[in-house]
Amino acid sequence: MSETTRYRWDDMPKEKVSESLDRRLITGERMMLAHVYLKKGCIVPRHRHDNEQLTYILEGALRFWIGEDESETFDVRAGEVLHIPSFCWHKAEALEDTLDVDIFCPPRQDWLDKTDDYLRSDS
Repeated sequence: MSETTRYRWDDMPKEKVSESLDRRLITGERMMLAHVYLKKGCIVPRHRHDNEQLTYILEGALRFWIGEDESETFDVRAGEVLHIPSFCWHKAEALEDTLDVDIFCPPRQDWLDKTDDYLRSDS
C-alpha cells in the first residue's frame, strides 16, 4: 500500500493562535501546508526563519515589509503568490480579512511545537 494521505481542510483542527489569527496545518516529512486566517489589521511581526516560504493569497490581501530595514513592500492580493527565501526578514499586515496558504520547506517546527511566541500575542 502507498503512504499517500488525503486531507480535507474542514476536517483539520483550527488552532486559535491569537485573537486575530487562526490556522490549520498539514505536514509531510519535508514540507508543510497551512491555511492561515487573518482578521483585518492583524500584524505578523518582523521575523525570519530557515524555512523557504511560498504565500498564496486565496481571499483578501496582505501587505509585506521585506528586509531587516523593512525597505521593500509588497501588497499581495487574492490569486497572487509571494516567495520568501530562507532567512529573509519579513513582516505582514492583513489589509482585509484574509485566507492565505503558506507552504514551508522544511516544516515549521516552531509552529508544530507551539513555540512561535512572535505570533501568539496581538500587536
